[in-house]
Amino acid sequence: MKILVINGPNLNFLGIREKGIYGTRDFKDLLDLLNKKAMEMEISLETFQSNCEGEIIDCIQKAYLEKVDGIIINPGAFTHYSYAIRDALASITVPKIEVHITNIHQREAFRHISVTAPVCTGQITGLGIEGYLLAMDALVTMIKEGR
Repeated sequence: MKILVINGPNLNFLGIREKGIYGTRDFKDLLDLLNKKAMEMEISLETFQSNCEGEIIDCIQKAYLEKVDGIIINPGAFTHYSYAIRDALASITVPKIEVHITNIHQREAFRHISVTAPVCTGQITGLGIEGYLLAMDALVTMIKEGR
């Protein structure tokens, strides 16, 4: 089983940017948590981060060609306006879970709308980086059940 985790703009600055909002754990901490969980679950995990919309789209399309079984995506700010990423996600049928570290529904009004969530299987928001681990559990269950 192969899962891809995609992180969008500024997520590589976890632990650096707005610590009062995003916490002090850095991007390496997130990657370490994900890799540890993947080893425990005996799944293949690929991670990707980009600040560029087109690179994220290319990664999603590559996931299709490489037959990835599921995707966890935190599109960052692209969540709220990237119809191009939305369309790329809509073009593949594997389970996809959108994750946000903060609760986007409790933040500024422009963050309340996700254009990408409607083409994802589910959304996890506001649970910190642990939300990624919950998404991984959910994806594995969905894949095993053929959903």
